[in-house]
Amino acid sequence: MTTRAPLPASDSVTTKGAPEGSGLQAGLKNRHLSMIAIGGVIGAGLFVGSGSGIAAAGPGILISYLLVGTLVVLVMRMLGEMAAANPTSGSFSAYADRALGRWAGFTIGWLYWFFWVVVLAVEATAGAKILAGWIPAVPQWGWALIVMVVLTATNLASVSSYGEFEFWFAGIKVVAIAAFILIGGLAIFGLLPGSDHPASGFSNLTAHGGFLPHGPGAILTGILMVVFSFMGSEIVTLAAGETADPRAAVTKATNSVIWRIAVFYLGSILIVVSLLRWDDPAILKDGSYVAALSSIGIPHAGQIMNAIVLTSVLSCLNSGLYTASRMAFSLGRRNDAPAAFARTTGRGVPQAAILASVVFGFVAVAFNYLWPDTVFQFLLNSSGAIALFVWLVICFSQLRMRKIIQQESPEKLVVRMWLYPYLTWATIALITFVLGYMLTDTADGGGRDQVVLSTLVAVGVVIFALVRERLGRKQQQNELLGS
Repeated sequence: MTTRAPLPASDSVTTKGAPEGSGLQAGLKNRHLSMIAIGGVIGAGLFVGSGSGIAAAGPGILISYLLVGTLVVLVMRMLGEMAAANPTSGSFSAYADRALGRWAGFTIGWLYWFFWVVVLAVEATAGAKILAGWIPAVPQWGWALIVMVVLTATNLASVSSYGEFEFWFAGIKVVAIAAFILIGGLAIFGLLPGSDHPASGFSNLTAHGGFLPHGPGAILTGILMVVFSFMGSEIVTLAAGETADPRAAVTKATNSVIWRIAVFYLGSILIVVSLLRWDDPAILKDGSYVAALSSIGIPHAGQIMNAIVLTSVLSCLNSGLYTASRMAFSLGRRNDAPAAFARTTGRGVPQAAILASVVFGFVAVAFNYLWPDTVFQFLLNSSGAIALFVWLVICFSQLRMRKIIQQESPEKLVVRMWLYPYLTWATIALITFVLGYMLTDTADGGGRDQVVLSTLVAVGVVIFALVRERLGRKQQQNELLGS
């Protein structure tokens, strides 16, 4: 394992081969980053996908959310330790580059970029479906195009434009879930004015076949269904590099991840399974949150939730484009991507990195309309397990980076992973177990397909990275001999 020279303290430092630019600018305010941190753990998957998890695991889905939430808290603590010591737009890719070798930083950086540009297509299509339902005069593909163009323009304008959009998008999500928890809590105890919902307390958690109606094994099935709805928590560590005080921003964001997951995920799902029987057909038919709102007599619950889901979709699109472009920018800075990706405009925007990311996103949207069951399904499956790969790389990087930071700059360890290295190894074991359990899901497009195809793509990128690194060393040796 090789070590490298210390990473630059700022992404504004130009690397060899990268064109001159103004570098990224501190355009994000504290309120922007606070909402990015909160919104990052509230994806559209929470609103849309939780119904399937409840149907599969019953009230025991709460344990599934608790386990995955704990996993995310631990991973974010490790990432926070490294990001507080050295904030950079490359985040875990840059730390893997330093801790594990160039091949690791190159591989996980490009895999992460690939994951998010595929997400762009998924979210653009989901948003277009909702908008086409409201205004059918515009075809669905037209709405997808409009959404992508508007958010691309936002990201190209300035980082503060991205931050402002995300502040309001995330704010709507936060207010919506807070209101849902408050209203649902009142209804559970029969305190909601005008509601005819019976005061059930928490009896629905155990009254219909028990807390685990399908047995303890259903908890694992639930984990597979909810784990990917947590992806996005790490965005805050990429965005922190564009704030006035990155170290303080990262510290605050990582310290608050526990209550964010506890309130928004566990709190809202607890309300759903307390208001409704877990086997209520409406949970799968209408979605868990719509079914819960309808049960307490909230009028137009479906349209209200559609508006909230659309906000979540736009938020995810906005952050996905931002995240993909910043990862491409960082790869360009490290000479692991075209040098143009590292060039910024006078407003500190990596224009080429944004356009390259959105072009692939547009192509993926086209695949979704032209070949949804073949080409696009392959893209989905081949990016499906990348989230878990990213978390594994963060764990292994932290094991090495803790020692490097302690040797070089121990005063920068302002955020420390708990019970190091034992909890880090325990997290690695849990992630590996989840990946292994996914292999038992043999449904078409299920866990096995995702792990196998994502692994094949990852292995292909690793081989490319190693060959590229070997050729680079040979070229350097030839240049030395020639001189």
